[in-house]
Amino acid sequence: MKKLQLQRYNAGQRSNHWAVVTCFVLAAASGFALFHPALFWLTALVGGPQWARILHPYLGIAMFVLFLGMFFMFVSANRWRKEDSEWLASAGDVVSKGNQAQLPQNVGKYNGGQKIVFWLFTSCLVVLLATGLLFWQAWFASSVPIGLQRVAVLLHAVAAFVLVLGFIVHVYAALWVKGTLHAMVRGTVSGGWAKHHHPQWYREQMQGQAATKVPRK
Repeated sequence: MKKLQLQRYNAGQRSNHWAVVTCFVLAAASGFALFHPALFWLTALVGGPQWARILHPYLGIAMFVLFLGMFFMFVSANRWRKEDSEWLASAGDVVSKGNQAQLPQNVGKYNGGQKIVFWLFTSCLVVLLATGLLFWQAWFASSVPIGLQRVAVLLHAVAAFVLVLGFIVHVYAALWVKGTLHAMVRGTVSGGWAKHHHPQWYREQMQGQAATKVPRK
């Protein structure tokens, strides 16, 4: 008997996600290469030091624009609700017991941890864009006071560091929770996975399927 499969992401959402990931990796590599001499070897990933300096700001803007599309696609499902606080209260049990943890039964499409990562990414990208523009030598830096540029560089570095840490947590969680990566590659999850990790979303999906099967009079 074929296992129940539920669509979690459509093709457009998955393409958008991986485009953001690609821009992020290249922007992070070029940015770290410019940040410290010990990481200069990362310039090879974008064609050398000159290309790293030229491409980094454009990669950042492309990442922001692509993420903006993702933001509007997923923001409604990432609004904070009281059940997310309940999930956070059980986060220790989730970490210690993994798939055997007894999760709250009112978790929607995203749990509290996923929503924190979503809003962390959003805030960091806004800071990176705003500060990056202030010291972009080719276009805006000439009209920005040097003191403000220095503050912008510091905030830019902090936001980038926090964003990379959030990205590492995001990747680790996707690998740790079996079936999550499959959702972003193939777009579907099993009914058992959805029922265990996102029971409220599972019920909504099942109700939607049942409604479409009701014969019209």
